[in-house]
Amino acid sequence: MHRLFRTVVLALGWAAGTLAAQPLLTPAQVQALTPDAAVRLIDVREASAYALQHVPGALSAPYPRWRATGANLGLPPTLAELTQLVQELGLNPDTRAVLIHTGIDATDFGGAARAYWTLKSLGMTRLSILNGGLTAWKAAGLPVSDQPASAPRSRWQPRFDARWMATREDVRASLGQPGLLRVDARPAPYFQGRLAHDNARARGTLPGAVHLDSELFFDLGSAVLLDPAALQGEADALNATPGQPIITFCNAGHWSATDWFVLSEVLGQPNVRMYPGSMVDWTRAPAPLPMIHEPGRWQQLRYALLTWGHRNLGTPAP
Repeated sequence: MHRLFRTVVLALGWAAGTLAAQPLLTPAQVQALTPDAAVRLIDVREASAYALQHVPGALSAPYPRWRATGANLGLPPTLAELTQLVQELGLNPDTRAVLIHTGIDATDFGGAARAYWTLKSLGMTRLSILNGGLTAWKAAGLPVSDQPASAPRSRWQPRFDARWMATREDVRASLGQPGLLRVDARPAPYFQGRLAHDNARARGTLPGAVHLDSELFFDLGSAVLLDPAALQGEADALNATPGQPIITFCNAGHWSATDWFVLSEVLGQPNVRMYPGSMVDWTRAPAPLPMIHEPGRWQQLRYALLTWGHRNLGTPAP
């Protein structure tokens, strides 16, 4: 009965109108917002793709601008860089904003989720993502444009609120907190230690981590999130209790942004944070930090050879 009640509540919240800033919007709902010049549509795709076609009136803010530069790319940009970005986009704390991604697969969705997480951390509250991205927009028969858009520059001086962020030190401290869930959002080969990000210095995952591949929140090959009841069904695999602290992570704060978004924003689970640096940051610590699922020396060599063959010869992935 409790689960049935929760499912009904989620469904009602999903079906609510556009009066509030729902975390996910359909193309029709976004189209209904576009006559309002105060609404900011923010396109996180590559600049070259934006130049070819985009939702009319959308502003270009390519995904790399939402993360740090350099080898440890999962970390947030500096506050000065983020201030420059939000001012260019004409944003203020009360701006109604919608994030737009390409809409080709689950990985693609992560860029919009990461931008959403960043803007929420800077103080914005009226945020949404176009569910299905530009692909869903075009599938709905809605127009596209190749004309660049701009907005009046704002003077907003944001501050970064770390309530939704876990640092390396936070994660390290969490290893001694048995009630905290560390959720690995990566595909299974990364969780199992068979693959690693190019910038990571080791394979494996965090001690005590549970696996919740962000792709499970989508239909196969789709960038449209499942309905709330189905999302809750996937999240139930965590066996999380209401209010239980959760830290999501991946390689560099991309797939984990989707897990954070679903758990925190769509399903309303409190106390969910994301570790943006994730395994790249963890494995680049000055001294090695504890991990599990680390392959042995010869197994690492085998995986490295298999990975090389997959990338260069088209052999099966490790």
